[in-house]
Amino acid sequence: MKRLALAALFSTLSLSACAQTDSSAQSGGTDAKSSAKTQADAVKIAAPVIVAGTPEARVRDVLTKLNPGVGIDRIGPAPFPGFREVVTSGQVLYVSDDGKYLFQGGLLDIAKRRNLSEDAMAKVRSEVLKTIPVSDRIVFSPVGKPKHTVVVLTDIECGYCRKFHSEIAEYTKRGIEVEYMAFPRAGIGSSDYNKMVAVWCADDRRKAMTDAKDDRKVPMKNCTNPVTMQYAAGQRMGLTGTPMILTPEGEMLGGYLPPQALEQRLEKLDADRVTSKDS
Repeated sequence: MKRLALAALFSTLSLSACAQTDSSAQSGGTDAKSSAKTQADAVKIAAPVIVAGTPEARVRDVLTKLNPGVGIDRIGPAPFPGFREVVTSGQVLYVSDDGKYLFQGGLLDIAKRRNLSEDAMAKVRSEVLKTIPVSDRIVFSPVGKPKHTVVVLTDIECGYCRKFHSEIAEYTKRGIEVEYMAFPRAGIGSSDYNKMVAVWCADDRRKAMTDAKDDRKVPMKNCTNPVTMQYAAGQRMGLTGTPMILTPEGEMLGGYLPPQALEQRLEKLDADRVTSKDS
């Protein structure tokens, strides 16, 4: 998946401006735009409390001057002195406390071999995921209690999304529960988007998902659906490609992973959590 360009931060387009149509009114008129904006705006997490006169306030003011519409999801001390760490528009930035310098990129802790920027994004993703009810996701569950759960932002058309879904029985056989969220890569109002609306509006969403990914036509229905909201959530979480596999805690596992590889990644995460608690 491509990293978002820093220039995206300076765009005057808000996240909700990317969502300009909705299944309730495919014509793209005013009502459709208003409905889509309402869904996108519903992806809300608690705004950080910023006290006047603090480095956080100075950094916020600098970013606001660069882009008056910027939304800050998290801001606090960076893991190194003299800078604030900021999560905004699905990316992590580091801004000097005096507001003079800004850079974007993965910050690595060499000793711990951890991507600290990814840790910051994971916290935001976790909060965003909490805004999307499980009832709005399409869930494929194993028999019995799941050993692991993943959230997969998926697209009807993308090849690796289809490959992942073609192996859904093997994932669930290994005890992995898959919770799908929609991310139509072609954007709101596209043919891809309409297909995803049809899936989410189907009486049997799981069958419709399988049919759509196998190029079988899914009858189009109009209904109240979460596709626009989930698309907005994906952007908020820094997604630029599909599939995007996440843990419920917001940790990104990557794009497509074969069943055995995904199981191994999840087991390693569980083991690492136990080690972290014991240390």
